[in-house]
Amino acid sequence: MSAEKIYILAIESSCDDTSAAVLSNTEVLSNVVATQEIHRQYGGVVPELASRAHQQNIVPVVHQALAKANIDKKQLSAIAFTRGPGLMGSLLVGTSFAKSLALGLGIPLIEVNHMEAHILAHFISDEDTKRPPFPFLGMTISGGHTQIVRVNSYFEMEVLGETLDDAVGEAFDKSAKLMGLPYPGGPLVDKHAREGNPAAYPFPKPKVEGLNFSFSGLKTSILYFLQRETRKNPDFVKEHIDDICASVQHTILEILMDKLKLAVEQTGIKHVAIGGGVAANSGIRARLKEAEASMGWSTYIPKFAYCTDNAAMIGIVGYLKYLENDFSDQSVAAKARFAIGS
Repeated sequence: MSAEKIYILAIESSCDDTSAAVLSNTEVLSNVVATQEIHRQYGGVVPELASRAHQQNIVPVVHQALAKANIDKKQLSAIAFTRGPGLMGSLLVGTSFAKSLALGLGIPLIEVNHMEAHILAHFISDEDTKRPPFPFLGMTISGGHTQIVRVNSYFEMEVLGETLDDAVGEAFDKSAKLMGLPYPGGPLVDKHAREGNPAAYPFPKPKVEGLNFSFSGLKTSILYFLQRETRKNPDFVKEHIDDICASVQHTILEILMDKLKLAVEQTGIKHVAIGGGVAANSGIRARLKEAEASMGWSTYIPKFAYCTDNAAMIGIVGYLKYLENDFSDQSVAAKARFAIGS
């Protein structure tokens, strides 16, 4: 790590949150996130509306991040931005802004893989969280991605398994929608699950080879279950919402934990870190803590602020790349599909 003060302005715009952060080396000086409420009425993210909202938000969000950090843009060492993966229209806004600002200031431009950032968020300086040692297993769980990654160093990562269809966050949100809960439904499922019986309604777990995941079949089984029960009792969901949510969440967590146990068994690595929006789920946090006691794992869970999409995690990757002089030129373009390690 560098002894000199390196100031990174980071920009994140991969989906429906516009975020900007300023880091001084590994310390977060500011981390501003503008959420887009407009998508609630549609029950999910509308890409065109998301990109328009990013255009409205990005200048004030960056201005606020610099002001909160008490840093003038002339003090910046580099601009880091999310190149991908994500929604192309959203990525274009952040990419174009970052390229223009870096060019105008005459400072380096650093591209960041959004999924690598979720993993490396664990290396942000924070007295309340511990950093995983290399090698460790990283599980990224969000609305768009579900992966298990072997992390050998900051920039040597190998994807061991990933979803073959839907992401785990989508499984939460779509299940919530089937129950009539508003978007985003994942946190509401978690909230109701705390009051319910996880064994009330058993759902089948998909049989997927190796360390890959599948959630589409589970969504279908939940749909058929709810249709069947509401035919018998139109108020079934309303009367049993806590137990349904607890059962759905229990099944999803069982799927995640089964794959994590297999990954630990296959690799022999007992240091396990999670990242992504679903890492804020109280159930997965509790299950990982249980695994520490029952299986001898060391688990690493980020602060809530660094679970969901945020620019601080982009900034820490930007800082680590800055130390390696790993810069991009002005020909860099956004990539909707951007695999780890590519």
